[in-house]
Amino acid sequence: MNTIETGNIKAVLDRNAKALEMRPSIGRMTASTRVALTDGLACEVEEGAWKLRVDMSPKSGGEGTAPNPGIYGRASLGSCLAIGYAMLAARREIPIDALEVSVETDMDAAYEYGMKGRNRGYEQVRCSVRIESSAPEADVRRMIDDANEASSFLNVWQQAQDLRLDVRVNGIGR
Repeated sequence: MNTIETGNIKAVLDRNAKALEMRPSIGRMTASTRVALTDGLACEVEEGAWKLRVDMSPKSGGEGTAPNPGIYGRASLGSCLAIGYAMLAARREIPIDALEVSVETDMDAAYEYGMKGRNRGYEQVRCSVRIESSAPEADVRRMIDDANEASSFLNVWQQAQDLRLDVRVNGIGR
């Protein structure tokens, strides 16, 4: 990040923090994403002006026309962490010369294919952060710890969430 970007980021974030202090309710919102199955296992994802495509690889029955949901999930976690670090670094005026987050997961896909009794989901998620800064290491580590504490996606991955699933078949829910 260069100092011009950092200064602008800091100004925007400081302004938003002040607005939230004055009116906490403006920080509460609902995000809504629509996902529609299109061809085979491919899906179109829409939220506002953004449109994404998701598909499975041919070895999983898809056509491989787009990244699979796991790629997007790992990308959401890694990018949320990287952006959170950059935002807090800007607010604290900690220079960042390079920043990279790697996300690795171990899983057993057998459950997805109907093999009950196997572990479902990820067995382990590992995030590796590489950061270069001219700031004192203690300041950078404190910023990373504080950003992790505030990260919404890190919380989603670490904690159980209140998830509600409403299924409607032919317009009828239960």
